[in-house]
Amino acid sequence: MRDREPAPQDAERRLSTKEAAELLGVKPETVYAYVSRGQLSSRRVSGGRGSTFDAAEVEALARRNRRESVGTSGSGSELSVRTRITLIESDRYFFRGVDAVELATRHTYEEVAEWLWTGRILPGSTFTAPSASVAVARRAVDALPEHAAPADLLRVATIAAATTDPLRFDLSEGAVLGTARTLIPTLVAALPPAGHRRRDEGPLAHRLWSRLSVHKDPDEASLRALDAALALLVDHDLAASTLAVRVAASARAHAYAAVSAGLGVIEGPLHGAASGLAHRLLQDVLDQGDAAPVIADELRAGRRIPGLGHRLYPGEDPRARALFALLEQIPRAEPALLAARDIVETTARHTPLHANVDLALAVLTASCGMAPSAGETIFAVARTAGWIAHALEEYGERPLRMRPSGLYAGPKPPQPLPE
Repeated sequence: MRDREPAPQDAERRLSTKEAAELLGVKPETVYAYVSRGQLSSRRVSGGRGSTFDAAEVEALARRNRRESVGTSGSGSELSVRTRITLIESDRYFFRGVDAVELATRHTYEEVAEWLWTGRILPGSTFTAPSASVAVARRAVDALPEHAAPADLLRVATIAAATTDPLRFDLSEGAVLGTARTLIPTLVAALPPAGHRRRDEGPLAHRLWSRLSVHKDPDEASLRALDAALALLVDHDLAASTLAVRVAASARAHAYAAVSAGLGVIEGPLHGAASGLAHRLLQDVLDQGDAAPVIADELRAGRRIPGLGHRLYPGEDPRARALFALLEQIPRAEPALLAARDIVETTARHTPLHANVDLALAVLTASCGMAPSAGETIFAVARTAGWIAHALEEYGERPLRMRPSGLYAGPKPPQPLPE
């Protein structure tokens, strides 16, 4: 159905700020932002406060926004969404226009998260978990069976934390940022310890270490590598889990529900769980002392080699390059680094592919006394900050815009009722 063109009698119809905001699907402040950018004209109300807007002009802007905000790519095969958060191009990626690798290697995870959310670096940023939400989340996580996957633990912790927050339906920017700063440390605090006492103070990476590694006292280089891994993985444009988050936010689900949607997708072996496959491959190479027979078994079974190649990077994955550089500063990581290099070189005889961040994560987890699933936990905790950034961005867009049309390919109706 075509959008109705304004009739001649509509030409002078004026809208209030509230009416214009509703038609555009944005907040009233955004309407004035359109005015300041020259996208809308306004007229002061005679003898009163506020402004009015030409209805035809507002409707034209609404149509333009719908076309631009959710459409198809040039190939006509992929959904595209306007975003100001992450850009990936020429084997590099950028957070709000700033080189993401430089951010991750110069700032902590918490500082990078704040940059992603607000466009400001807040030196010394720390996230604190409320004791009430931690207690409820821990009880929920402790009730799960031992074989529960990392995404299961984090999803249950997220839902539990939501139940302690009666203001979770407040989608204003300040409220959502408050949720983000308490949810992420709550997720870490809810995880069971890795064989020794939980650490519940200090930087987030230090707290997470006590949940992942059997090494009780990490050296500074290992902690720095874990913190950088979190910062490097904080966002990566519209990955599958991030799209799920934006769909939830488009329906105005609260931040906890949006994060839960992302966690539901992240378990896939082609997404957050990929580092676990790379960890097991790397461990097999370490056990056998040679990548060739391990790679041969993978190829014979018809499986792709995990930890290699990335559809968005024809060359080297910049996240892997940065993390490998930090791992080289950890003496105990040398055997795993050599095994990773052996995997890349052996596979290059068949298909020349660069190492991706999953293989770098595998080196981190295998050399620091962590389980194969630890990479998935690191990925999920890190990406939660990016999901919040995308949810915030989506809350500022027209509601329910993430509603593509299905291309029906079933039997042509009307069909007879089944017997």
